[in-house]
Amino acid sequence: MKPVWRSSRPAVLLVALLLIAVPFAVARAALLDSVWLMDGEVAVQIFDCNGLLCGWVLWLQIPRDPQGVLNRDKHNPDPALRQRGLCGLTVLWNLHPDGPNRWKDGWFYNPDDGRTYKVTAELTSDDLITARIYTLLPLLGRTKILQRVPHGTSDGWC
Repeated sequence: MKPVWRSSRPAVLLVALLLIAVPFAVARAALLDSVWLMDGEVAVQIFDCNGLLCGWVLWLQIPRDPQGVLNRDKHNPDPALRQRGLCGLTVLWNLHPDGPNRWKDGWFYNPDDGRTYKVTAELTSDDLITARIYTLLPLLGRTKILQRVPHGTSDGWC
């Protein structure tokens, strides 16, 4: 006869995995398809990309230049990409779960300077994300606060 604890190992393992996975799934679900405003100038919609978090530009405070042309990715280091529009541009990708309400090892493309940075993020409340954007070390980077906003409530939506 097997000891009781041995026969219950699979059940204990399953419960342990669920206790770990559920907070990740809940936090991730809270972000998906939500729109987040950064610096009052750009709104990013978070979406699933192969199980990781990504984000694309959904709103710009100033979507057009003075001539009425949609803003382009004019600072991109690749000249072939400088004519692509900023609306719809993926600027955040590959954020991996790093504990409840936290993500790491992601990338952030900044169209203002054409550079790509590392990024970590934390859902600090239901309506706030704190993101750390950096090149070498998080300590040397800058913090950005993203606030959840309703979709389509003002001009500038892509």
